[in-house]
Amino acid sequence: MFSPETYLARRNALRKEVKSGLILLPGNTEAAFNYPANPYLFRQDSNFSYFFGLDHPDLVGVIDLDNGVDYIFGNDIDIDDIIWMGPQPSMTKLAESVAVKNTATSGQLAEFLSNAIHKSRQLHFVPFYRGETILLMSHLLGLNPLRIKDYVSMELVKAIVKLRSIKSELEIAEIEKAVDIAYLMFTTGMKMAKAGVKEQEIVGAMEGISIAHGRPVSFPIILSINGQILHNHHHENYLKEGRMLVMDGGTESKLLYASDITRTVPVGGKFNQRQKEIYEIVLKANLNSIAATRPGTFYKDCHTVACETIASGLKELGLMKGDVKEAVVAGAHALFLPHGLGHMLGMDVHDMEGLGQINVGYDEEIQPSTQFGTAYLRMGRRLQPGFVITNEPGIYFIPELIDIWKSENKFPEFINYQKVDEYRDFGGIRIEDDILVTADSCRVLGKPIPKSVAEVEATMGM
Repeated sequence: MFSPETYLARRNALRKEVKSGLILLPGNTEAAFNYPANPYLFRQDSNFSYFFGLDHPDLVGVIDLDNGVDYIFGNDIDIDDIIWMGPQPSMTKLAESVAVKNTATSGQLAEFLSNAIHKSRQLHFVPFYRGETILLMSHLLGLNPLRIKDYVSMELVKAIVKLRSIKSELEIAEIEKAVDIAYLMFTTGMKMAKAGVKEQEIVGAMEGISIAHGRPVSFPIILSINGQILHNHHHENYLKEGRMLVMDGGTESKLLYASDITRTVPVGGKFNQRQKEIYEIVLKANLNSIAATRPGTFYKDCHTVACETIASGLKELGLMKGDVKEAVVAGAHALFLPHGLGHMLGMDVHDMEGLGQINVGYDEEIQPSTQFGTAYLRMGRRLQPGFVITNEPGIYFIPELIDIWKSENKFPEFINYQKVDEYRDFGGIRIEDDILVTADSCRVLGKPIPKSVAEVEATMGM
């Protein structure tokens, strides 16, 4: 954990953003894998962890805004727990480790909240994403589980987004730890990417590195020679010469901060000419949009830089034509890049997405686009120092999408469908880094993971 003072400072910062009442931050319970005594590996709720820090199940944190008091509700263990898990710290000791002076049992929470409701005190909570949490809080608050989302406190949502969006030096260090583990995962995956190897073997090796160095992966690994499928979790293919292998994954640090990296490599370790040409366009889009990333810039504008770079490169190869800027404004590039440039990264790989993506990636200044492709941009708002974001442009040749657009004769002034048809079997390429917005620019976090053609080929040849 961080120091007790860190968690106290975070709660005090939250007090300045929310006016009055009680803030409820329930932690997660253990979730059964296939029967009650066989749970999934426990993962704490990120908001609870951010403000209360404890990595234990069945806890609820309460911040009393009116009286300046914090509470943790939870039960001390009994002898049955000790037999199976060994001695554990008391609730009092756990609370002290995060600068909380007041503890009570889980059973006392119902009476505590009942008294607050009887006194007409305002109760603030954010959207719940686990069924058991929805049922518990609905019961405690006397609300219909199907209606509890209607009582979410937007004041609290906006306050948490404001605080968690700006990463401290401690948080940045944790994210860099996660990126450094990803370096080992991805360089291992690159070296394994040889013809005849099954995708699942590489997935297993990468996940094993994550677990061996800290925690499980930050999301299920996306790895496939069919990289035109953006989130492909099917790992049954065998690698073949002439295919590109997309690897998209990351890990969590022990304090739950995530990394999210993508690299695309040629099976066998050497780019052929066609692969190299497309790869270099994606890499240029990655580098150009990183160069455009700085405080005060709308992240949507960084996305546009990547789109224009891709359209320009594809025009040079004869796949696109016409005016590049006009093509991007019209959305013609989305045949090849049907997603956004990136998203917030932090304690969640899509940071704070549980609070509502529009609340995290957009604000009063800028709202999401409705245009195909750009509509999937999760983050468009003006950048600030301390933001950590992903940068993940790509080029994909999706046969089904090509067929639809071609049959509808979409953007014939910008797309050379005859040339595009030559790439129907290509697959896809994506390159992703994790970026910190600094005081006047940005920097790529963690140990540099090979991404130039020369670096990738050298690593794969080791």
